[in-house]
Amino acid sequence: MLSDILVVDFSQHLPGPYATLRLADRGAQIVKVETPQGDPARKPTMVDQKDNYLFRANGRSKKSIVLNLKEESQRYVALDLISKADVVIESFRPGVTGRLGISYEDAVKVNPGIVYCSLSGYGQDGPMHQLGSHDLNYMALGGALAQLKDDCGTPIPPSLTIADMAGGLAASEAILAALVQRGKTGKGAYLDIAISDVVLSLMTTHVLLESATGEPHGLAKLSRGLVSYGIYQTKDERFVALAALESKFWENFCEAVERPQWRSAGMTPPNPDNPVYQDMKALFQSKTMAEWTAFSLKVDCCLTPVLEVGELHRHPQIQARGLIQERWGHRYAGTCYQEEHSVLEKAAPAPQLGEHTEEWLTRLMKNS
Repeated sequence: MLSDILVVDFSQHLPGPYATLRLADRGAQIVKVETPQGDPARKPTMVDQKDNYLFRANGRSKKSIVLNLKEESQRYVALDLISKADVVIESFRPGVTGRLGISYEDAVKVNPGIVYCSLSGYGQDGPMHQLGSHDLNYMALGGALAQLKDDCGTPIPPSLTIADMAGGLAASEAILAALVQRGKTGKGAYLDIAISDVVLSLMTTHVLLESATGEPHGLAKLSRGLVSYGIYQTKDERFVALAALESKFWENFCEAVERPQWRSAGMTPPNPDNPVYQDMKALFQSKTMAEWTAFSLKVDCCLTPVLEVGELHRHPQIQARGLIQERWGHRYAGTCYQEEHSVLEKAAPAPQLGEHTEEWLTRLMKNS
């Protein structure tokens, strides 16, 4: 889809590289510009003495060139590369690109139609714009962390870096929108994407509901659970997720488990004094997760197993879509943008540091 799009990627760590990974998966050419020390995400090396798995996971299908932007001659090379690009993305703190000579103002001089994305923690202005932070901080400030609490009301740090990934999603979305605009008007764009802003945008329903009703938990019936919408333990102490909110799904479930008398109880709360809830718990504990998984593939009732990461590649839906594949000695996760194949089928492994420097310097010289 994006095979004619060239992206120059100055970003490091996770949010920016995840954004450009999504563009690479759609066919864009990603030239990752690294310092002589490389993206910090490459370190520490793993037991096989190769780059860190974080870098390998998010670096596939990209090219790596090394430039020392503290040297004037190397900055000219970077600007030459930018002059031929469609997109630039950077993830430095505000002001750093100006000192390095690759700011939007520098880029637009050599390429007026450039789409330039600055992806940072707090954006280019505001009282926190120069402060360092990480995923947990963005989740906390944006209100999302307060939605993830244990039974004692203590926020739980998620093992999935939701803010970082959402920031990457938002950046790739904004870049694509800017490319559409450029295709219609010929005008480039400057994109100021703040990860903290993105997290806050996830709270749009919560903010409105709280201001209108005082309810701080969004769609509270879902967060507090219903008999038809909750997580149940199985016989082998695993879990399944039932989300039969609509009556048709709940009725399908009741019919399949031969409990027609439960039909009127789907929207009742999962309280200890609710007999249907107690019977539901007993029912789910009568079969293993594997048995309920087989059930979920036959009965249209919004039932799914709660899978661990190491089990994902074995689920038939994930297998059918080719979303996890063995590549380069490990399993990689991707997605499917086109019906005929998973993005992983055409992917290349993450590059070695500076692997493509000579290739791109030669290309730039020929085109200068």
